[in-house]
Amino acid sequence: MLGDDAELTAAVLAAQDGDETAFRTVYRSVHPRLLGYVRTLVGDPDAEDVTSEAWLQIARDLERFSGDADRFRGWAARIARNRALDHIRMRGRRPAIGGDETELTAKAGDSDTAGEAIEALATNSTLSLIAQLPQDQAEAVVLRV
Repeated sequence: MLGDDAELTAAVLAAQDGDETAFRTVYRSVHPRLLGYVRTLVGDPDAEDVTSEAWLQIARDLERFSGDADRFRGWAARIARNRALDHIRMRGRRPAIGGDETELTAKAGDSDTAGEAIEALATNSTLSLIAQLPQDQAEAVVLRV
């Protein structure tokens, strides 16, 4: 883990100097967990959009960041949390738009439907249990996983 942290710290520093390849490295390293965290806050349909908004702010404010890999992860998570809370507030002010009809017309794939169903149930069950925790504890669990 120390090597990963050192690489992330170096990539953040290089990205602050305008290195696009380094920013790509930072994104690929941090994005999966950040997306998972946002997904627990706003739900699956909106998680990608909210996380994208967070990355826009991260890119815009990156030059003002100072710290190591752990501090960067925390900083990015705080930005994502703020974007998620903004999204939740806005969602409360306007009615939700209907679902995506293309899902109803999609053809069945060659996947293991039973296995996917069991995995989805386990994931939903886990997320349901995490949602019952106080918010600070739920965030800690999600950030740790």
